[in-house]
Amino acid sequence: MHYKLYKNVLSPKNGMNLYRGCTHGCIYCDSRSLCYQMDHHFEDIEVKEHAPQLLEDTLKRKRNKGMISTGAMGDPYVPIEEKLKYTRKSLEIIHKYGYGLAIHTKSALILRDLDLLEAIHKKAKCVVQLTMTTFDEDLSKVIEPNVATTRERFNVLIELKQRNIPTVIWLTPILPFINDTEENIQGILAYGAESGVKGIMTFGIGLTLRAGNREYFYHQLDRHFPGLKEKYKRIYGNSYEIHSPHKLELMSLITEFCVKHSILSNQHEIFSYLSRFEIPEKDCQLRMF
Repeated sequence: MHYKLYKNVLSPKNGMNLYRGCTHGCIYCDSRSLCYQMDHHFEDIEVKEHAPQLLEDTLKRKRNKGMISTGAMGDPYVPIEEKLKYTRKSLEIIHKYGYGLAIHTKSALILRDLDLLEAIHKKAKCVVQLTMTTFDEDLSKVIEPNVATTRERFNVLIELKQRNIPTVIWLTPILPFINDTEENIQGILAYGAESGVKGIMTFGIGLTLRAGNREYFYHQLDRHFPGLKEKYKRIYGNSYEIHSPHKLELMSLITEFCVKHSILSNQHEIFSYLSRFEIPEKDCQLRMF
């Protein structure tokens, strides 16, 4: 890891990424793409120096509260977070100033901060999003090798359910000829229903590949799925969007399941929910007097 000075840590739309790069080792990670202009080795995580202080300096000047989102481009719970606690310090600041939180991770380390997630949700709104791609635990360890397995993430969802903290599953990406099976999708959907998730996000049953990401993905295919790279090249060429041949059947399965269990599956509805700042009703009544 290394530090780098930044002038701010919050985007105009309240997006926050404390770290750039990752050590989870997921074979499909879009954040490796060259278009993001990362000028360091992906596993050499860049830490935004003084990020919590930058966040506080910004929030105390803002006039209107809203949702703070984090985890879009870098997991807030990469292993170095256990020592640095940048994410925890940032959650403390978000709670202090009464903002909401939409946080996205693949790590069970988020359970360390249950006290703050609960506190934020009582004061405003907190939504935890977990990526879950692969029901089979052995396959999960190949596709996402250095992070919590899918079963461990399911246990996180159950813990959050018990604390009444809403959750969303990102069932993406789905890799053609690897985990694009009905059995895999049904397993993750069952986890979602049992843990009472608010929504299940999908993006067309496939993945995206572009320069930087594509080369790493193909290298991992050669390591773990010999011969599959050639099949991808033959079918998809250099396409950016890679869709499973089972896309229609699997999307139908997901939609029907979500309707049956009253789970949001429309991505626009889910994004609207994630971005909508809410104050508990009793808090609203207190602020009127």
